[in-house]
Amino acid sequence: MGRDIPLARIEEEQPEGRFRRPNWSGAWSEVWSIRSSLTTRILAVNIIALGLMAASLFYIDSYRKQLLAERFNLAEAEALITADALAAAPPRQRSNLLAAIGTERKLRLRYFNPKGKMIADSFELAGPAFTLADPANEAWYQTAGRTIDRAMDYVLGAPPVPGYADPGDAPAGAWPELIEAKATGTTVVMQRYAPDRTPVITAAVPVGKKGEQLLVLRNAPDVTQAVRDARQNLAIVVAVALLVSIQLSLFLARTIVKPLRLLVRAAVRVRLGRDREVVVPRLPERRDEIGLLARSISDMTAGLRQRIDAVESFAADVAHEIKNPLASLRSALESLEKVKDPELSRQLIAIAAHDVRRIDRLVSEISEASRIDAELSRATFEPVDLVALVRALAQARDERGENGGHPVLVAHYGESPCVLGEAARLERVIENLLDNAVSFSPKDAPIEVEIAGHEGMVELAVSDHGPGIAPEVREKVFARFHSLRPAGEDFGSHSGLGLAIARTIVEAHDGLLTARDRLDGVPGARMVVELPAMDSA
Repeated sequence: MGRDIPLARIEEEQPEGRFRRPNWSGAWSEVWSIRSSLTTRILAVNIIALGLMAASLFYIDSYRKQLLAERFNLAEAEALITADALAAAPPRQRSNLLAAIGTERKLRLRYFNPKGKMIADSFELAGPAFTLADPANEAWYQTAGRTIDRAMDYVLGAPPVPGYADPGDAPAGAWPELIEAKATGTTVVMQRYAPDRTPVITAAVPVGKKGEQLLVLRNAPDVTQAVRDARQNLAIVVAVALLVSIQLSLFLARTIVKPLRLLVRAAVRVRLGRDREVVVPRLPERRDEIGLLARSISDMTAGLRQRIDAVESFAADVAHEIKNPLASLRSALESLEKVKDPELSRQLIAIAAHDVRRIDRLVSEISEASRIDAELSRATFEPVDLVALVRALAQARDERGENGGHPVLVAHYGESPCVLGEAARLERVIENLLDNAVSFSPKDAPIEVEIAGHEGMVELAVSDHGPGIAPEVREKVFARFHSLRPAGEDFGSHSGLGLAIARTIVEAHDGLLTARDRLDGVPGARMVVELPAMDSA
């Protein structure tokens, strides 16, 4: 086996027009399909699909907004209920009410008089109900989570959220939501980010009709944690799916690309003729399309080798057959100059003329034998009645005296004798078989032609009364330039291609030509042509 040929080298060696490097000014799809390897495309298709799945990470933002919207509604409801309770409670009970609600609901409640001064703070009355986390004391992964949060907000173009800084005992004017609530007489809800980037939700609401106000503040770290957990779970799923997809893609690429590379290298070595016996892998274990392709290429290569061997053998036979008459012709012409005897000169001239006719016959037969396959591959087959064809041919040959005085008896039995084929070529088959029968038949002996149709086939048999053909040489008579001829026949009267041409034509019609014994047991040969009947074909 020869060394492997790199695929890049293979591409460079392709004939012009078979492989073209893409023009980068063309469409991207053309560039992608031509310049990208199959492995790259398989990986890309799978990864792109997973990339679209990964893009769903951004849709978690809508989940976050939904959670915040629910907390906004809760904050507004809590603010309204607390404000109504304060308005209904006696002034001396309001501090206890604020402390109880703040502790139970984990809220920070600030109560402001009509002048905007804070008069009560639930954290001061009952202690803090919650504590804002200090980022400096948190683990590293919390810092990473905040970084990812900021990155997501930047990518999604989320509006900026102000940070939360506790103003202490500052008046109502330090809180924008209290200013707006007093101006509009409605509940105003706002969001800020605590130092650990968890939401701080505030709701400002008027209390009673004297101008007092309530500020309800809640820290919602569970919202941030829920969003991060969802994003983390989805990221894990995408990462695992991506890993599995890459592995499956590589496996798929190996199962497809590796055998294709083997086939490409083998095909190129066959084309370049670098290895006479290149073994094209047949991949018998594969039952898919690649296995079918491998076996088809292997069979095609074997057929190509057979064609090449046949051409080489035919060329050698042609050279050998033409050399003999050329040598005889050259010898006769060289001797002719030296001979003074008129009678001997006439004999030499006759020999030269005979050799010229022999060469002419050889060239004609060789030319026809070499182009039969090509012509039949382009031919359009039509219905042919073999009985009518044989009878017309026998009569024409008899009128030309080509039957040599042998009567040709034509008989038909059984089903329709029609086949699909090229009439002129099938006529050449019958003519060659009749020529062969005439050559070997004794004087005045009949030649029988029988045509019988049965089981979807039409059988045409040409029988003579000659010496017959021994079983061990029945295949040899169909070889090109077969030289076994009847006694007494002039040397060189036949090219030895008649039966070979006949078999080639029959096989091109999906038929079979064989040599057998006569059915009646008397000496003689029986050449049998079997062709598919027209209905079967």
